[in-house]
Amino acid sequence: MKLLTEYLDHALTFERLAAGETNPETKAQFEKQAAAYRKLAADRAMQYGLPLPSPPEK
Repeated sequence: MKLLTEYLDHALTFERLAAGETNPETKAQFEKQAAAYRKLAADRAMQYGLPLPSPPEK
């Protein structure tokens, strides 16, 4: 269970970084990293039989 929350925490951190980034290339990298952590969280949730995490806020 710990990894699931850690993955979501990392995703939220990268989403916040992306939201404040002005450089398009860096912003895209942050968004890509956030998406990767959200995928890991979703995979872990399915493994535990839990509901999928909510999508990122826009």
